[in-house]
Amino acid sequence: MTGSVRREGTRDRTPARRRLREGYLAAAVPVIACLAVLCGLTAWTATGAAGTPPRVVVDDGRVLLPAAGAEDTSAFFRITNLGGADDELVAVTSPAADRAVPVRDRSGTGSGDGATETPGPVRVPAGGAVDMAPLGTGAMVKVRVKAGQRWQAGQVVPFVLHFRHGKPVGTIAIAIRPGS
Repeated sequence: MTGSVRREGTRDRTPARRRLREGYLAAAVPVIACLAVLCGLTAWTATGAAGTPPRVVVDDGRVLLPAAGAEDTSAFFRITNLGGADDELVAVTSPAADRAVPVRDRSGTGSGDGATETPGPVRVPAGGAVDMAPLGTGAMVKVRVKAGQRWQAGQVVPFVLHFRHGKPVGTIAIAIRPGS
């Protein structure tokens, strides 16, 4: 009889142990997944990629000399975002210009006097760059030169680019002849 009791007791414990083991395994899967995600987030923040604000650098500024008798022209910059968050170019100012507005050239000439549209803010992706160009349909800055001023080739023209999230960035553009 004692042998049969032991068998019955063993049978009763085996399903309990099996349920306990299955419970541990079921709990281990989400715990392991959470640990893996935590390790990944720790590595991401340790490399400096997480939560860094936009850090915008502006260089390679060029402004086309206006055609004879014209007041409007175009300016172009390379805008690089070294930060971990997107930003947007929302406005451009210059003490040497009456007006400076980010636009898109639809004419394909880049002269600034053709068909342009105001695209709204120009997106500058995190870790990316925006290359404004005189030809094609890229972004550019339409500039109205102050009355009575004439720029010369090689002249330095100051600009300030204003961003939605980052600080305004002061830069210069070199006046160049169209096509050079």
